[in-house]
Amino acid sequence: MTKLIEWLFGMGIFLGIWGALISRQIKVHLLEEWMSVIVPLPLILVTLFGVYSVIVVLWRVYTFNNCDEAAKELQKEIQQAKADLRQKGISFIDDK
Repeated sequence: MTKLIEWLFGMGIFLGIWGALISRQIKVHLLEEWMSVIVPLPLILVTLFGVYSVIVVLWRVYTFNNCDEAAKELQKEIQQAKADLRQKGISFIDDK
């Protein structure tokens, strides 16, 4: 089962239960007291998911590691490639 199908299945189950609660198909006295929270629950969950996503992205950007050795190696490979292309007759704009 793909992740999309898993998410759609889970969302379908949640929305089915939520719809049954909203339409009062499930009758429990405790639910009547919490109806002010149950009605906007999907909106609350989407908002919390958005906040969580932003926090995760910001944290991963903040803790992103620099790879100085890889950068030096890449610069060396670029210089080697430019030298090879110069030997083949190709000139670059930054060559003066």
